[in-house]
Amino acid sequence: MFSGIAFPIFEQSINDYHQYDSVDQPINNPFRKDKIEHLLYAKNWVDTVQWHYEDIIRNPNIDPVEALVLKRKIDASNQVRTDMVEYIDSYFLQEYSNVTVKNGAKINSESPAWAIDRLSILALKIYHMNEEATRPDASPEHRAKCNEKLAVLLEQKKDLSTAIDDLLTDIQNGDKFMKVYKQMKMYNDEELNPVLYQNKK
Repeated sequence: MFSGIAFPIFEQSINDYHQYDSVDQPINNPFRKDKIEHLLYAKNWVDTVQWHYEDIIRNPNIDPVEALVLKRKIDASNQVRTDMVEYIDSYFLQEYSNVTVKNGAKINSESPAWAIDRLSILALKIYHMNEEATRPDASPEHRAKCNEKLAVLLEQKKDLSTAIDDLLTDIQNGDKFMKVYKQMKMYNDEELNPVLYQNKK
């Protein structure tokens, strides 16, 4: 099942990042560029770096100029994340391009890649919640609460993985079909964001 391929790759990316734990470290993707595994690893790496951007920017003592630079990096990262989700959906469109869609087949409210995006973020939540649940300098109460949350996240992983695999099976069998709508984010577009196009005059 696809989730059984994707989640270990997400874990590998997260573990690789935390060898140095620096948002400035370069990615060293171990998978061939023509493989979906390469794209999954790259997708999670972007998510992981952005996770830590979000931590850093919440430092109450951050220099305002540094915060603005970091906000620009977060905006750029969000655009990359969206683009990569669309690349993953393009992979599935190609993978199932020869499937005969059955009469009465339904469309899912969420494309496969956007569900996989949530699985990638969930892998990060599990990693960091486990860190808190086992943090030696934390109180027993803190660790107990984090263990409870970790149990919920692990249950969510099971449910989301099942939902992703069921969706892909339904698409493969023609019981559901997929459409990909470009996100058309407007805030980075100089033609669509009024603040940007008015400043060009």
